[in-house]
Amino acid sequence: MSNLTRDHVGLSDTFASRRYFKKFEGIMQHMLHVAGVQRAEGALDDAETEILTRYAAKLTHTFKALGMKYLLAGRETGRFFGSLTMDARDSGFPVAEEIMTMANDAQQARGHLDAMASVDTLKDQMVQTMLGERRVPTKLQFALSQRLYYEELAKGDLFWVQNDVQSQWMGNLDVGRRQFRLHWATYDSQVNLPVIYMMELEDSGDVGLPKDQRRWPEVQAHLSAQALGGLKLLTIAKGFDEDFDDLHPKRLRRFHLGPMYSNAYTRQAGPLREVLAEARAPDGQDWALVWTEEELVSDRVIEQKSGWFSTVEREVFALDPFAAQGPDLGATRQERSIILPTSVFQVLDEKQPAGFGSVRKFVVSSSGRVLQY
Repeated sequence: MSNLTRDHVGLSDTFASRRYFKKFEGIMQHMLHVAGVQRAEGALDDAETEILTRYAAKLTHTFKALGMKYLLAGRETGRFFGSLTMDARDSGFPVAEEIMTMANDAQQARGHLDAMASVDTLKDQMVQTMLGERRVPTKLQFALSQRLYYEELAKGDLFWVQNDVQSQWMGNLDVGRRQFRLHWATYDSQVNLPVIYMMELEDSGDVGLPKDQRRWPEVQAHLSAQALGGLKLLTIAKGFDEDFDDLHPKRLRRFHLGPMYSNAYTRQAGPLREVLAEARAPDGQDWALVWTEEELVSDRVIEQKSGWFSTVEREVFALDPFAAQGPDLGATRQERSIILPTSVFQVLDEKQPAGFGSVRKFVVSSSGRVLQY
């Protein structure tokens, strides 16, 4: 059995750690622009764009908090504090344990803040140390970074390992037939990547799903338990369809955010690694982010016998037999996209590596504008 932690790397250099968080802060902003491009072309509607934007904002807040936590990584702070651990091979993102630890810290954030000196007090002490003792106040800088870390946690709105299922009412189709969009997200611990799910369903129950005190907790628990990157969308949708006779999943989508490739930080193999090495992009532009969307849609409905005298609706899902992986893909379609700066795209376009012809390219200009190729 392989050791999954052998490709986990600690960012123990202060400036490397800060550049890493700065890089992700920019990438998350570019993701928002990409969502805007897809909205303009009709690939996403307003509600779907808002959902993706919300999760991108949560990821931004999470990286900001981690950036504060490890602001003094590699510096002598008077205590051993460690450094951010990232997955250098599979994802380029922080490992899931970092998010788990942050969740535990968030539960105790208020207590830590009550016991800490205020930001203004710490800044005053830093000035006095620099002017009076003529030395760098590293320990006070560390104390301030931790204060700011817990303040970010106390604000909330962060991306956790498990982000609970939320619902949106989409309208009534008929008397006793409602339509909802559910969305939830996870930080997949197997590959250390954030994954976002959306499901559109029809509800034929007596009470609207979010107000049903019996079904709603069961649905949330069921979907959270099935939010595993290794499960095919077909498996998730069929299991849901069979477990809830009055809920009818019509469309299920999954967005994998990542991997993130960077010549300075990651060791992934393949064409992108070679492209980044040849591009020799300046600091802040040495990256590429892969974004994969899977979609499963219902093709038709059949009636199945349930008990002696009743029947239930069951969905028959459409699979694409001509997809690269054939029916084994477990989805109606799969689309890969890549977001990358102009300098990296130019090398990619020149090399034309195999397998990238069908990949959508979103290119970020130096001004931050996103263009699609």
